[in-house]
Amino acid sequence: MATRNLSSVLHELREHGNGANNGVRETNDLTDTGYVQEFEEEFVCRVCLGILQFVYSDGKGVLVEKNNAGDFAATIEDAVKKEGHEIDNFCLEVSLPPIVVEKEQAVWSYIEKKYSSESWFSEKFPSERIGVKDFLKLSVANPLEKLLDVKSNGSSFRICLTYTLSDASSKIEPLPESNGCSKRRKIGRFFIFGFPFVFPIETLCILASTSLMHTCKSSHGAITESLFLDSAHFKFLFDGTDDSDVLKNCTGLHEVEKHNTVTNSSIESVDEGNGFLPFPLEKVNNCCSLISQCYKTSIYVGGRYLKYSRNVSQSRWIIDDERMGEASVEEIIGGSILPICQGDSYKFHAAGREDIDVRMLGTGRPFLVEIQNARQFPSDVLIKDMEMKINSLERNLVKVKNLKFLGSQGWVMMREGEAEKQKQYAALVWISRPLNDDDVLSLSSFKDMQILQKTPVRVLHRRSPLGREKTIHWMKVERVAGSSQYFMLHLCTQAGTYIKEFVHGDLGRTQPSVGSILGCRAEILQLDVTDVKMDCFQTDSAVPASSSQSI
Repeated sequence: MATRNLSSVLHELREHGNGANNGVRETNDLTDTGYVQEFEEEFVCRVCLGILQFVYSDGKGVLVEKNNAGDFAATIEDAVKKEGHEIDNFCLEVSLPPIVVEKEQAVWSYIEKKYSSESWFSEKFPSERIGVKDFLKLSVANPLEKLLDVKSNGSSFRICLTYTLSDASSKIEPLPESNGCSKRRKIGRFFIFGFPFVFPIETLCILASTSLMHTCKSSHGAITESLFLDSAHFKFLFDGTDDSDVLKNCTGLHEVEKHNTVTNSSIESVDEGNGFLPFPLEKVNNCCSLISQCYKTSIYVGGRYLKYSRNVSQSRWIIDDERMGEASVEEIIGGSILPICQGDSYKFHAAGREDIDVRMLGTGRPFLVEIQNARQFPSDVLIKDMEMKINSLERNLVKVKNLKFLGSQGWVMMREGEAEKQKQYAALVWISRPLNDDDVLSLSSFKDMQILQKTPVRVLHRRSPLGREKTIHWMKVERVAGSSQYFMLHLCTQAGTYIKEFVHGDLGRTQPSVGSILGCRAEILQLDVTDVKMDCFQTDSAVPASSSQSI
């Protein structure tokens, strides 16, 4: 961008007076108190609403003003350390009010309308301009990297800066002088061929957006922000700024939250239908409110669990403020893992579920515990400690094995295998007549038998009344010594088969059933899951139930 072109832009901004850049003025005295006084009353930028001035209202409604990006980054660092997170990198996320995007569009619309025919405009502005969000990230990321001693390159640890703007028109009062906050409006200073110019912060917001700003060190060692142009260089320094190298070598910034593109039809017109906010922009009295949060994306601890009790539900079960069962798998496992990872909360996910009166034996059922905002990543040693802690609980209701620390791929693994999994069961069955050899052969002869199951009566209150086709892959009969009407039925079925209903027929809602095949009444007395055939969290051997826990 040539010097004469920049001068032309600045002249236009100056001519508008009360516009987005409000009063660009040439002066030979940078300490001209009369001129500075003109900006004291209007201290909030009309374009960025104080965001690039590091002026904001905190969660309690108190106005906060930071001198520079370094001081602002130090505030974020304090919040991160207060949370006690262990981090090796971070990702900075910024969310802005839509009005800021609209104001940017209004300014750029004016500049484009005025200079789109100029060659320098087509060469530089369309491709190299930077918005408020990106410029804030560039300003804050580098000092934050230094303070936290980690890189910003996208990770599971996220620092979220959420700016909002209320509709209230009341003016936010600055903090008193005793709190170290000044009400003086931030002013930028330019030297153009040795002649000083003074600009309010709005002008610098626009100049920064051109992507022509670089960091350099003067001959006497002072750090300044510079605009390198074709035939001359312009130096400007933000008042009180001592961290201006934040714009240099910043990499790995990730814009996570996208704003909707502002369309011409969504904003007021400039002049008879240009489609953007009126230019010059109106004076604003309120700065944005800022909520800063830091959190880790969820981590997962996976494995397989075994349930030895017929009075333990998979998840916490409360009916009319009364607990059903003596405990739950979810609480036993999740409650043991959460404090070790120092997370805020947990969610329990499993590959299917068994009823409260059904035991989970054999190889166990795959599960994941999702730890939200964990402050400590579990090492191999901690994983072993988790396993030992759960398996050594006094009541011995639930045990786990093959625990592993996983990223989000653990969730994908379990979901992919769940639809295709097969399950094996052992059921104690009673029939209304003595079992004979033909019955044994008949049941054992079925291979990949298709059945149709309507939604069972016992779950109709919470499931849709649908018909589902399922496959019984095989069945084997084991006689019970000393009884002719009892036998053990071992079977392998497709995931999602209702085993109890397959045995007794559920008033004819499952066809065929064990009862219909044998031509008599059949009832299931006890049921165990003995294997869940999925690839994830496989172990070499099953853990047998103790003799006291046998059927």
